[in-house]
Amino acid sequence: MRALQKLDEAINRFLLAHSIRLLRIVVGLVFLAFGLLKFFPGVSPVEGLTIKTIDTVSFGLVPGGVAIVLAACSECIIGLLLISGRWLRIAIYLLAGQLIGILAPLVLFTGRLFAGPHHAPTLEGQYVIKDLILVAAGLVVASTLPGLTPGSDSASTDTRRGQARTDWTVRG
Repeated sequence: MRALQKLDEAINRFLLAHSIRLLRIVVGLVFLAFGLLKFFPGVSPVEGLTIKTIDTVSFGLVPGGVAIVLAACSECIIGLLLISGRWLRIAIYLLAGQLIGILAPLVLFTGRLFAGPHHAPTLEGQYVIKDLILVAAGLVVASTLPGLTPGSDSASTDTRRGQARTDWTVRG
């Protein structure tokens, strides 16, 4: 039983030390991969939805070709920033903008996203749901940035970029 407890503690230490960094890198890789797909016409399964969403939100001011390139660039920049661990605040602000782009089709094109049998999500709907999970993971990474941690004034200045704080305390 003692060996199991030691193993559990070792796993916990590993997770505390590395899980947020791994999450940040993996989310960055996913954003980069899906952003790259958008640079190639007809490859991204949500190309049409992306163009239609940006067209609707911009009141037709942003042409489709420009819209897809903007979305691709945004996703690739977010991905590269998360992977590198540099300028994470910029990545988080871009993620906030991405959240608007993710929520817009849920509001504007609900029928298109959930047109499967018994209102099951279509491929585009599944893509949007995946994006919500990625943004939520980005928020977890954001919660570790200095100045954004609960109960800290400037005590988090020793927290390194994108790494989990391990000194969470409950104050009574």
